[in-house]
Amino acid sequence: MADTAIDYPAVFQALPGMVALLTPELVYADVNEEFVRGSGRSREQLVGRYLFDVFPDNPNDPAATGMRNLEASLYRVLATGERDTMALQRYDVEDPERPGEWEERYWSPVNAPLLGPDGKVVLIVHRVEEVTELIRARGRGGGSRAGRNSRARVLEAELYTRARELQELNERLRLAHSREREVALALQEAMLPAGRQVHHHRAAVRYRPAVGALNVCGDWYDLVDLVGGHRIGVSVGDVVGHGLPAAGVMGQLRSALSAASRVAAGPAQALDVLGRYANVVDGAESATAVTTFVDFDRNTVTYSSAGHLPPVLVHPDGRTEFLDRATDTPLDARPDPIPRPQADTAFTPGATLVLYTDGLVERRREDIDVGLDRLADALRRHRDQDPETLADTVLLELLPPGGATDDTALVIVRL
Repeated sequence: MADTAIDYPAVFQALPGMVALLTPELVYADVNEEFVRGSGRSREQLVGRYLFDVFPDNPNDPAATGMRNLEASLYRVLATGERDTMALQRYDVEDPERPGEWEERYWSPVNAPLLGPDGKVVLIVHRVEEVTELIRARGRGGGSRAGRNSRARVLEAELYTRARELQELNERLRLAHSREREVALALQEAMLPAGRQVHHHRAAVRYRPAVGALNVCGDWYDLVDLVGGHRIGVSVGDVVGHGLPAAGVMGQLRSALSAASRVAAGPAQALDVLGRYANVVDGAESATAVTTFVDFDRNTVTYSSAGHLPPVLVHPDGRTEFLDRATDTPLDARPDPIPRPQADTAFTPGATLVLYTDGLVERRREDIDVGLDRLADALRRHRDQDPETLADTVLLELLPPGGATDDTALVIVRL
């Protein structure tokens, strides 16, 4: 088969439209050839320089807002990790050959984040379409010159006014979204346990909402110290839906299972109690959960699943074992008190226990077994990494670059 490696630097340079890459400090990291041509600046005048040193606001226009609007958009991308499409902007540009002379220009910018493995923005893709000539061309068709100029000015003013109105509306919507997001984050922080609640054992947790969510979701995890012996309980669950409603249900189910695990004889009994509770919780329809009781005195993992994907036990020699011998129906699907199944398996100290939700392995138009095999392969190859590093590696290899379309929770415990 012929070499199909893609020359991404060449692709970047050939992208249609003016495209620049900005660092989180808003310094030009790279620009394509069309950006160089359209901006009237050389590559040396751009790369490595602060954006607003290169393109400040017109000092002769006290009403100029192009720089402030663009700066606000870029900082929104950095803060939210989400794309921001700006309304049409008037952003005058100084003539590089005639310092002190400014040209009236109109731009339509879009700013998109490039996320690193930790979910933070490492670069901003800044794409600009210049529409100055389009606006000017509107006034060039027929009639007297004075008439054409008049019509052009009217059209420019109307277009600019409508763009400003759209931008103000977008700002009000952003403020409303920001308030809702603050509530969502406070709710998530209150309902999910701290990353390391289990003493004496190395554990890593990761929580990734679906793309476009409010940074909260219906997936949850829990780690608890169990009464009697050297034991811990590790659980994950999944509530259908996203956002505040799903998060509210998630909090109820997580708290109920956390309490039940502390007094139950085993994971099956804990899920029995949770299932009965789920039947009276609105929004818990089709919710799933899996819980494991790890006994370090006996070196065993006892587990039970209510419709959830099986945990993975990675043995020190690289063998991966899916804990799938005690899988039952979702939480709300058993109104009668039929005991749920449970099973146990032995482990060698140094093994790794991994629990996760479906956002990590499920992909549209792909059999679930493909995703499970992908997970097992990643865990096997990187099993010697510490839990924190392994969690980041698994997310990097398994989640799509732009983020998953479903929520993801991941718990890794070194046994």
